[in-house]
Parts: sequence; structure tokens; C-alpha cells
Amino acid sequence: MAAVCAAPFVFGTAAYLFDWTPAARGNYGELIAPRPLSGAPLDALRGKWLLITFDTAACSAYCERKLYLMRQVRAAQGKDAGRVDRIWALTDTGRPRAELLRAIDGTHVVPLGEAPALRGFPADAVDRIYVVDPLGNLMMSFPRDPDPSKMLKDLQRLLRLSQIG
Repeated sequence: MAAVCAAPFVFGTAAYLFDWTPAARGNYGELIAPRPLSGAPLDALRGKWLLITFDTAACSAYCERKLYLMRQVRAAQGKDAGRVDRIWALTDTGRPRAELLRAIDGTHVVPLGEAPALRGFPADAVDRIYVVDPLGNLMMSFPRDPDPSKMLKDLQRLLRLSQIG
């Protein structure tokens, strides 16, 4: 009986001493040490979860796929879709095609020159989709060619556990 009661303490101490961490994680996206962002256009969207992507106005097939995934993941939130917004930061001075803008209706298209809050992102920002929390903190990114079902699961978990936004 004593061994059964002592086992959790012994195994817990051993795990601590040998710095054991579980191999599996609960999230698909890469967690980023929260970094506060402020300025246009984020200040106007404060209080919402944001999906942000960067690309040129010409928008290659890969760019269109990112925008499509962002739209679908947001729509799949159901009643919580209003808690999520999308931003496409244009990395050049071009103008996106009208049919593309119609297809991504509801996405905020912002030239990077007019978005001081979005200028400090990493050089590989074009290859990723970022998540900003309702308080304006950059906190997660998804890899190139993300799995939409895993993105959906991560965002659903964030929305379910969040008391804000």
C-alpha cells in the first residue's frame, strides 16, 4: 500500500531530476514567445483573434491557397467565426486582382507600408500563417502548406479556452 502511495512522488521527482518532457505536444502550430504588436491595422481589430499572412499582390497559387485556408478555417469556427479576423499584408505596392478580392471577401488587405505593426515579422513570413491573440500579442505560426484540419483544431482550442476575444 505504501509503494502505491509513494509511486507518484518517486516518478515525479525522477521526471524532474532527469528533465523529462513528453514527446507529443498538444498543438500543431509553433508557439512563439508572446510579442506585443501595436499600430495600424491591429489596433482597429483589437479584441479579435487574427490570422495574418504576407505575400505580394500578384498572389501565386501558394498565396491563394493560404488565403483560402485562412477563410475556410475561420468559417469552420461556426458560431465563433466572428471572433476571428484575417489580414493579408501586401509586401509590394501592387494591387490584387478583383476576382481574388471577391473570393476572400472579409479579409483585410493592407499594404505593408501602411501597417507599422506588421513590419517586424521574420524574413520567412511569406511562408507562414501567423496568429495574433485579442490582446495584440503575436503568439503562434503555422508552417508552409499547413494541414487545415490541424489548424482548425488549434484555433478551436484557443477559442474554447480563451476568456478574451
